[in-house]
Amino acid sequence: MVGPAARRGLARLMPVAQLLRAGGARVRVEYTGGVDQAREVARRCAADGETVLAAGGDGTLRCLGAALAGTDGVLGVVPAGRGNDLARQLGLPSRPEDVASLLLHGEPRRIDVLDAGGEIVLGSVYAGVDAVANERANRARFTPAGLVYPLAGARALLGWRPTVYRLTVDGQDLAPVRAYSAVVANSGYYGGGLHVAPDAAVDDGLLDVVVLGDASKLVFPLVLREMRTGTHVRRPEVTVLRGRSVRLSADRPVPAYADGDPLTTHGDLPIQVLPAALSLLAPH
Repeated sequence: MVGPAARRGLARLMPVAQLLRAGGARVRVEYTGGVDQAREVARRCAADGETVLAAGGDGTLRCLGAALAGTDGVLGVVPAGRGNDLARQLGLPSRPEDVASLLLHGEPRRIDVLDAGGEIVLGSVYAGVDAVANERANRARFTPAGLVYPLAGARALLGWRPTVYRLTVDGQDLAPVRAYSAVVANSGYYGGGLHVAPDAAVDDGLLDVVVLGDASKLVFPLVLREMRTGTHVRRPEVTVLRGRSVRLSADRPVPAYADGDPLTTHGDLPIQVLPAALSLLAPH
């Protein structure tokens, strides 16, 4: 399935489609004009017994995954985004030959999804400086791909104001905490390869909550560097919790993002895990 801004996805899809056809599969490409149409087409294809193929990044996967969550429809993935964080978590291949082999011969696996205030999320929800960085990254048009997230993060950090978060995990209210960000993760990666929740698993029926607590802005870049390997969770400023439901709020309006897209900027945000809600072709 190809959306209106899918030049990168189309370029990655074409060689995979050729290999699928050579392997005996029937491939049909649908061009869609927006999210609603894409989800409608995905549901119709799934109802007809077809595998829905998403060629794109985390936003594309979330769009089509939301359409298929709670159904028997199967989602296949051609990683073609800037971040590809869910693909990284799932261990999805990137070479066209390997992608085609998985799509032709792989067995579907069930993964959890999140319900964030009524919106389906596959990877994670994050509110704070990382969401501000995501906003800036989404507006970057001429920055080289490898520099988009680092530059956006640095600019977001410079303008960040202290924020107090309130969290309720599985009905238990936690003490308010001053922090840079609160992340509710199904998948362990976000931000183009940051391993924010290194113990997260997409099929354990649990949410990993990571709070990046208040620290000097001089220290925070070190925390970001450690997030490449997940060692940031050893820091005393970082709190990790687990549960099946979370309610998140802040003492001032802060942006909240999910899989690279905006969610909300004010009020309480209820989040819960929907276990084994989505069927996806990925290594077991």
